Amino acid sequence: MEERIILHSDCNSFFASVEEVMKPELKKYPMAVCGSIENRHGIILAKNQLAKKFNILTAETVIEAKRKCPDLVLVEPHHNKYSEYSKIINQIYQSFTDLVEPFGVDESWLDVSGSSLLFGSGYDIAHQLRRYIRENLGLTVSVGVSYNKVFAKLGSDYKKPDAVTEINHDNYKNIVHPLPVTDLFMVGRNVADSLRSIGINTIGDLAQTPQSFMSSRFGKIGENIHAYANGIDGSPVVSFYNADVPKSVGNGMTFRRDLVTREDISTGVLALTDEVTSRLRKYGLKCNTLQVSLKNSDFKTVSKQATLPYALNSKKDIYDASMSVIDLFWKKGSPVRSITVTCTNLSVMNYRAEQMDMFGNLYQNDRIRRNERIDAAVDTMRIKYGRHSLFSASLLNNDIGV
Repeated sequence: MEERIILHSDCNSFFASVEEVMKPELKKYPMAVCGSIENRHGIILAKNQLAKKFNILTAETVIEAKRKCPDLVLVEPHHNKYSEYSKIINQIYQSFTDLVEPFGVDESWLDVSGSSLLFGSGYDIAHQLRRYIRENLGLTVSVGVSYNKVFAKLGSDYKKPDAVTEINHDNYKNIVHPLPVTDLFMVGRNVADSLRSIGINTIGDLAQTPQSFMSSRFGKIGENIHAYANGIDGSPVVSFYNADVPKSVGNGMTFRRDLVTREDISTGVLALTDEVTSRLRKYGLKCNTLQVSLKNSDFKTVSKQATLPYALNSKKDIYDASMSVIDLFWKKGSPVRSITVTCTNLSVMNYRAEQMDMFGNLYQNDRIRRNERIDAAVDTMRIKYGRHSLFSASLLNNDIGV
């Protein structure tokens, strides 16, 4: 069987780079894209090359970043523009192969195994992508080239910005094994801490640890990361067109102030369920299990979930169900910093039969259908006139940031 050629392309400082394309004068200053300070999302989302010289870090607070660089220019994010550029970049990838798997808004894997006769080796294709994106979009990418997805991703991280790194059977031990174990795909903070506690600090340390020990100590994830460290990964690049149906659809928000009344919470939940159910309908899905999470002012999170009696995707029904769940565990008057509403156990619209109760509760089903028709009309209006052309009057003039 012929060996695969996998690329991982990662846009360098993507949010900040898009902002510089839109406003070239920003290239002259240390600049960072940050969340809204007013809404208590004041963290660094991305930074340009000049800001990196001051050791500005992604996810640190704006206050910390300003201490390091008092002249740091702060820019609010323009997520619609980032999505536009992400779509254009993935279309460029698809001109080389139909096997393109996005991993977030700024990264994608490409399987170019069948493209070499047209475009050359994987290394050649990586450089073509890098040059084309830089010359036509003004953005830079770093590309990893390898025989599997894990090493391709390590390659794109290895040299930045605007670089290509090839990791193959001959050089992977020299490149990969000295890297910290935290660089390996699927090794999060908790796993890394556990590995370091037993003397596994580098990917090479992990590769040399007996597989049987990793399996007994860490279970399936131990087996997986041990295989990754040794260059064993057969996972396919999943085409845009064969992507799985989402396993969950959710939305969360940290509010401008703590919510202390049920009316406040109701306003927040209404905004969240509007967004969640709009996405459910966009995907053609319905929700069978609902989870609601509340985070208090001490950053403690409590979550509860409920199985719904019917598969639902209307705003009114998911809102009512969310408030019913909250009423079960929210203590009246206790401050709520943020709320997350997540729909799971999803089913395809018009596919899964909806269970009736033993008396054939026609009224209940008629009510659900009515709510669905209302949402369909709202969706049509929003498509024609814009996302914010129609919304609930109860969201007007609120001071919680929705």
